Amino acid sequence: MFFPEAATRFLHSPGGIGVLIFVLIYILIASEKVEKAIAAVLGAGIMAACGVAEVPAMLNKIDLNVLALLIGMMIIVNIMASSGVFEWIAVMIARQSKGNGILIVIEFMLATAFVSAFMDNVTTVILMAPVTILICQFLRLPVTPILILEAVFSNIGGTATLVGDPPNILIGSSCKLSFNEFIVNLGPVVALIAVVLLAMVVLLMHKQLKTSPEMVKQVLLTEPSRAILDSRRLKRSLAIFGLTLLGFFTTRLTKIDPGVVAMCGAFLMSLVCGAELGKMLEKVEWPTIMFFCGLFMMVGALEINGVFEELGQAVLHLTRGNFGMTLMIILWSSALLSAIIDNIPLVIAMIPLIQSIIPAFASSMGFTEAADIRLHIAEPLFWSLALGACLGGNGTLIGASANVVISQVARKNGYHLSFREFTAYGFPLMVMSLLISSGYLYFRYIYQG
Repeated sequence: MFFPEAATRFLHSPGGIGVLIFVLIYILIASEKVEKAIAAVLGAGIMAACGVAEVPAMLNKIDLNVLALLIGMMIIVNIMASSGVFEWIAVMIARQSKGNGILIVIEFMLATAFVSAFMDNVTTVILMAPVTILICQFLRLPVTPILILEAVFSNIGGTATLVGDPPNILIGSSCKLSFNEFIVNLGPVVALIAVVLLAMVVLLMHKQLKTSPEMVKQVLLTEPSRAILDSRRLKRSLAIFGLTLLGFFTTRLTKIDPGVVAMCGAFLMSLVCGAELGKMLEKVEWPTIMFFCGLFMMVGALEINGVFEELGQAVLHLTRGNFGMTLMIILWSSALLSAIIDNIPLVIAMIPLIQSIIPAFASSMGFTEAADIRLHIAEPLFWSLALGACLGGNGTLIGASANVVISQVARKNGYHLSFREFTAYGFPLMVMSLLISSGYLYFRYIYQG
């Protein structure tokens, strides 16, 4: 009788009510019967009305840095797009690849993964998506599958470095892990995952990526310079964009959040390029912004009630002192949870839980020196968390910020990227990446240990 009684108490608690509301809203979003932004904001309102959490506390959970980054980069991209630069890039890539659809996809996915390793995933897809859509339209390639793959590879690339994905930033700052340590420990497995998934994509989609001889001839006849609409605006916008990128790369030195850098870059570009700010603001994807606000508030309400801590404790309880099993459970549970909820609060909840079990493993495994405990126990546990939290975002449409943004970019350009379609592509790729990660963690940190 204990379990039913405990379950009943949980369902009648604020946390239990919050979980129930979140699940219902999640099902509503997945059904696509209601606009995602409407569902998320209504869900946050229902949680507040039901007493799950107070509104001020939920509002404090909204990540203003993420919202500022989104808005700033959307303005920057719109100003740059008005110069014709994306059309120029699209024509140049199409000519360089001679219209070969498979080569274009390989180049784009590798470029996306590489850029995402050094820049925020959302910024990467905002920059890459317009070019991708133009090339696909030009060569009559399938738009939505390639956009989905672009989001997937942005999440994969972001896993490799300290600054590539917000969970890594949280893990690195909390556990004093350096930029180089991330690359050395996560770079090899990320590179392997990228190669294997690219091979899968080419094998499964090669028929969809064929281009007709007529289109190839047309590509070779194109003149890239004719795509430039305003050369003066192009030069000025590129200069400001370069300064903005410099700001992103030096955030750890300047202590300025990426969101502030993006907003300052957007307003400076608007001033220098003579772009009317009001018109640029009209082109911001406000439904995306509101969706994130609602999602942050709902997840924040669950965090306030300790839901993530209870989940983490239950997961760690299953390991029963087995270090290898602990690594795998952290990897897979954080990935599956990250596929359906934001990975930032998940990582915030998991970090102290992992830190609390390190001494027990040190004692059972016979490590006494701080350096040995860090190298053989602490770091493998956190690499497992980083891989799970970052790669798990590929599982569903709302698993990562980049996924949501790319769906809104697709909708803005007349393409419907559904929850079901994204999951059909993303979830199998997520599972494959986790299988590779499992083997990597085993052979590098368990078998060798």
